[in-house]
Amino acid sequence: MAKTHWMVRLVQVASVLFLLFGCFMVLIYSPFYSQWIVKRLNTFVPLQVNAVAAKSQQQAALSEHESLEPGSKLWIARQAYLKLMEETIKSKNSPDLTVLQARYKALQGKIEEAQIQENEEQEKPRIPLLVKEQDSTSAEQESDSVGAQDDPTQAVKDLLNLNSNENKVLMEKYLEFLQTHPVENQEIIQEKVDESLYQDIAQIHEQNQNEQSQVQSSKPYAIVVLGGGLTLDQNRQNIVVNDYTRLRLEKTLAVEKQYKLPIVLSGVEAPYMQRWLKQHDVDAKLLEDRSMNTCENSRFSSLLLQKKGGAPRVILITDRYHMPRTRRLFALNGIETVPIEAPMPTQLTQWRPSEKNYDHSRRANYEMLATIRDVWFGSSDCREVP
Repeated sequence: MAKTHWMVRLVQVASVLFLLFGCFMVLIYSPFYSQWIVKRLNTFVPLQVNAVAAKSQQQAALSEHESLEPGSKLWIARQAYLKLMEETIKSKNSPDLTVLQARYKALQGKIEEAQIQENEEQEKPRIPLLVKEQDSTSAEQESDSVGAQDDPTQAVKDLLNLNSNENKVLMEKYLEFLQTHPVENQEIIQEKVDESLYQDIAQIHEQNQNEQSQVQSSKPYAIVVLGGGLTLDQNRQNIVVNDYTRLRLEKTLAVEKQYKLPIVLSGVEAPYMQRWLKQHDVDAKLLEDRSMNTCENSRFSSLLLQKKGGAPRVILITDRYHMPRTRRLFALNGIETVPIEAPMPTQLTQWRPSEKNYDHSRRANYEMLATIRDVWFGSSDCREVP
């Protein structure tokens, strides 16, 4: 058998590689490659919700207007007030509602005064000798508390749980204040009904409805829309949302009309997204405008939702290639997501190779590599807090 010359062998190998490369390029420009990547991502990307992080959203009482930090003294006082108001409504004793509201306002004033004094104390210059003594005692207290806590997640649970020891003490203290604090001119108070009283009653009814429907945990509490970038308008002077973001906002209009839920805009594009929505008669009041990437989108949006009362499940709007990685990151931050895909600026052809298909393939490749990086090595350039 004649031996093949090495030059012939080299040409054969080069020809096969060139043929494979050509086939791959045809595949990249076809509509099938990006669709296959998306199916694989949706199949293999884990979406299990982090149980510890989910504790921060368990209140499930999201409000666009609520600004109290969960676990704070004002927040606990609010829970005590709503609890007593609910009992008063059930007893059908309406005159007591105005008295209760007056006591609640007095309690709010006392807590705010105490917080102002505490802040002033912290701002005062500290004497070195006293600093050392305070630091040593605080260090002892910290070591005792660390030794007492065997569960590393207990601090998070205690902060968000009204049944923790510290919160129970505050709750009982505030309940006693709201029940016994003397109110001057009760007859005058009973004649005047503050408009906020009706809002509080409406909130109680809403909470009761939420408790009844909490068995159906599939209910979403908000619509989260991720920014897709900005660009310049036609005059090349004003900054506006680009096509990726615009299409996500157009999808948001249809979803909001169907579900009537609060809208969360996430990303540095949020103010421009809000402006676009206002031009279409929709107002998004929850803006997270600090995040610079997908990891920060999920983390900072989770913190915002936690501060506003908690949302264990949300509707997530982004494009189909971005969706699997984003859903995983939201799950790691304790939030389950309902995916609603926004269209891409270019549409796939049915079968014919096209440059439009390449845009989809490029996007699919980026998300595939980013997902592999996040799963294997963790997210990079992701700040802990805004």
